[in-house]
Amino acid sequence: MSPPSTQQGTRSAPASGVRLRTDVVVIGAGQAGLSSAYHLRRLGLAPIRGFVVLDQAPAAGGAWQFRWPSLTLSTVNRIHDLPGMRFADAVDTEATEVQAAVAVPRYFAAYEKAFELPVYRPVAVTVVCDRGDRLIVESDRFAVSARGIVNATGTWETPYIPEYPGAERFRGRQLHTRDYRTAGEFAGRHVVVVGAGISAIQLLDEVSRVTTTTWVTRRPPEFRAGPFDEAAGRAAVAIVEDRVRRGLPPTSVVSVTGLPVTPRIEAMRARGVLHRLPMFSDITEEGVRWPDGTVVRADVILWCTGFRSALDHLAPLMLRGPDGGIVMTGRLATQVARDPRVHLVGYGPSASTIGANRAGAAAASELLAHLGLP
Repeated sequence: MSPPSTQQGTRSAPASGVRLRTDVVVIGAGQAGLSSAYHLRRLGLAPIRGFVVLDQAPAAGGAWQFRWPSLTLSTVNRIHDLPGMRFADAVDTEATEVQAAVAVPRYFAAYEKAFELPVYRPVAVTVVCDRGDRLIVESDRFAVSARGIVNATGTWETPYIPEYPGAERFRGRQLHTRDYRTAGEFAGRHVVVVGAGISAIQLLDEVSRVTTTTWVTRRPPEFRAGPFDEAAGRAAVAIVEDRVRRGLPPTSVVSVTGLPVTPRIEAMRARGVLHRLPMFSDITEEGVRWPDGTVVRADVILWCTGFRSALDHLAPLMLRGPDGGIVMTGRLATQVARDPRVHLVGYGPSASTIGANRAGAAAASELLAHLGLP
């Protein structure tokens, strides 16, 4: 079955109740998913009959289309080129104030169209079940029968907020990084920013320019002086890769690499914004409280506490081990040891954009070899 496609490259979903049959399903059309799809096609799989891509977003762009407006090309971490097409071929990279939520979707849409990738959207995968020699991918629109899966669902759909006593009693506003839009909405309110990642630092910087803030982290943040060279990058990836190969949950990138000391960081230090406090013990109606009884009144708690891998739909495959993670194998640790028909890209060491590109190539070649395709 080959439904018509729109000008953007997004394909119309089959009628409800229809089951497609293909060789490989790519779940997710962010950086990792598009890279995987590109390599599947380059290695000889035909669109639709050989592979399809299911994406729950309403349009091309992955999680980038939902990012806050102040995240521009000048403030975002480097956006790495997808294989076969440069970012600069689709976006004016000299216009640094262009919103990332506009630029990246434009690039991804051009990429899908250029390589005629069979992306169905919006299609939310609900569950994947083992049916002997095939896997059944169920969604809110239709089902797909496949021999293998490349899962590239990322983390955006599973924001993490730790549980703290009293959270339900707080009279102010609580929100996560993914809910943030502009700092201006917090003017005149005291904001507790929780987290020590790159996003936490950026939002702390923005919010502290319009109102008062308190910065709280679970561990003392580690600032990294000097350039983050290739050797340091390889060392960081090796640490995360070792964890997933042992079946441990992947750690955050910042916990391995540290925070780079940029001119923005220096300016925040000069303004006194980077005075960090340890985590509070509980949340009161009016703010947060530490074990020694110290209380900080707050109107807003902004949880910049990261995300978790969106893998609930794979639960029936029972991939997780006793340590809570998934034992990964393969050249770049993308292959699930318990079921080699399943590859996870954008997970663990391939969570970065450049890592996702390399992982997409490895996953495609290893999966096809395992399945004896094409």
